[in-house]
Amino acid sequence: MMSHGVTTSIRLEPELRGQLDHVCHALHRGKNWVIAKALEEYLSRFNRNSLAEEARRQSLLAAKADKKTETDIWEDNSDTTGWT
Repeated sequence: MMSHGVTTSIRLEPELRGQLDHVCHALHRGKNWVIAKALEEYLSRFNRNSLAEEARRQSLLAAKADKKTETDIWEDNSDTTGWT
């Protein structure tokens, strides 16, 4: 079963278009295939970087939490609005 894609147009600078033509010729592939593969790779890297950044953020938060006492954590995260 063949999946159906959505047509999208993009504007390329002449130099980038020339590079695309060169790669397509060298790989014996169409522009659509090369662009789709390049976009897949870019998005995959973007997602990996986003996950790595989130893991680093959480690691830093955990390291800070390790240095705090239970009382410090409770005071930082409790809503004491209206307490006298």
